[in-house]
Amino acid sequence: MNLLSRSEELVLLAIWKLKEDAYGVPIRELLSKWTANEWAFGAIYKPLKQLVHKDLVQKYATEPTTERGGRSKYIYELTPKGLEALNDMQKIQETVWESKSKIVFE
Repeated sequence: MNLLSRSEELVLLAIWKLKEDAYGVPIRELLSKWTANEWAFGAIYKPLKQLVHKDLVQKYATEPTTERGGRSKYIYELTPKGLEALNDMQKIQETVWESKSKIVFE
């Protein structure tokens, strides 16, 4: 079973959701939207590096574009192992929360 940190899980979910548009800026924007908190670029690039190292994500450079001053984008893509890790995390969450009634603060 693949266990991930919460930030790794969220970044992996963002990559899955964004598909071919999964690069730094859209990943950051989506995570900020989902969590209602502004994410620093460092907060996404650290988990991205870890996910690449774990072979859950692969990254590749696009062709340089004039709109980016001749720089390439790095696109991130789930590997089969990454998809399996997401499925594992979903099963864990479902198992943990199914036995819990609604949390009420008094």
